[in-house]
Amino acid sequence: PQAQISEEKPYAELWMGSHPRGDAKILDNRISQKTLGQWISENQDCLGSKVKETFNGKLPFLFKVLSVETALSIQAHPNKELAEKLHLQAPQHYPDANHKPEMAIALTSFQGLCGFRPIEEIVTFLTKVPEFQFLIGDNAAAQLKQSSNSDSQSASSALQSCFSHLMKSEKKVVAEQLNLLVKRISQQVAAGNNMEDIYGELLLQLHQQYPGDIGCFAIYFLNLLTLKPGEAMFLEANVPHAYLKGDCVECMACSDNTVRAGLTPKFIDVPTLCEMLSYIPSKDRLFLPTRSQEDPYLSIYDPPVPDFTVMKIEVPGSVTEYKVLAVDSASILLVVQGRVTASSPTAQTPIPLQRGGVLFIGANESVSLKLTVPDDLLMFRACCLL
Repeated sequence: PQAQISEEKPYAELWMGSHPRGDAKILDNRISQKTLGQWISENQDCLGSKVKETFNGKLPFLFKVLSVETALSIQAHPNKELAEKLHLQAPQHYPDANHKPEMAIALTSFQGLCGFRPIEEIVTFLTKVPEFQFLIGDNAAAQLKQSSNSDSQSASSALQSCFSHLMKSEKKVVAEQLNLLVKRISQQVAAGNNMEDIYGELLLQLHQQYPGDIGCFAIYFLNLLTLKPGEAMFLEANVPHAYLKGDCVECMACSDNTVRAGLTPKFIDVPTLCEMLSYIPSKDRLFLPTRSQEDPYLSIYDPPVPDFTVMKIEVPGSVTEYKVLAVDSASILLVVQGRVTASSPTAQTPIPLQRGGVLFIGANESVSLKLTVPDDLLMFRACCLL
């Protein structure tokens, strides 16, 4: 399907898949079903036999394009067991019983927070940012400083204690400390001093977007990543993260379960979040693709979960025709750049696709793409490789 995009308007999210909150519409009017979810439920073989069996006749992934202008909330996604529990307890906040591991692949330079930083880095911020230390309290801060040279178990519990102290601070106290910090950074920046060592500029931006929000302090706990186009991060269950700026394609298990903690006007569930997080400090959060052996234009991002895999296809404009290989899974193909005409044995007529074009490909179907302009072609394909 091709949505009508008005170039003047900003768009935040494009959803591709069959999640009930955003079931994709079918634009081919020769097809009687109006949404992808309906079509899949009536054409089960399109999923591929393994996927159909494993995921009870449903498409297991949700594919998205995100364009982040204002930071998206600091959040984590529950694992299966917790998702089932939360969904039973509070279905209005947790709309399904599924887990939601997710992967983001940058389309432009993309900034995000992801996972807890190494303990030493957090300790350095406690020293350099007295307002941050104030909210955490001297006891928890001292505990963290001591834990950096002991075993990982005590480091994790010290980290949990510090993060929980911050998250459970009173709103009024947070706003006061944040104002002090913002004022201090603004004065230093105005005087021409570089405040990069405490992310001065980022802090001012976040405060401007979410004044007084507890999430502004999370930049001192979480790794700040800037992905270049094609670089990715993978977020398994219970990893705290926030997307700050830029465009990406994102793939996840088919779920909309999010436990939020800050940088948001939405429902915040601090106790659940502090309880569930994985308090494992780590530095390296880049997720690397592998190059395909058979196809020189193909890179595969294959995360350690069964629900989804993403392929990036980059075909130089000098190539006239490209064959999208059949896989034993339904897949969704998104065109980011270039123009093609797609034909397959099952399609009645060739389908023209350009930037923003989305094609659903049934299991074990191959599609042939003719490049209609000599521009490089960039596409992403989500599927489930069991």
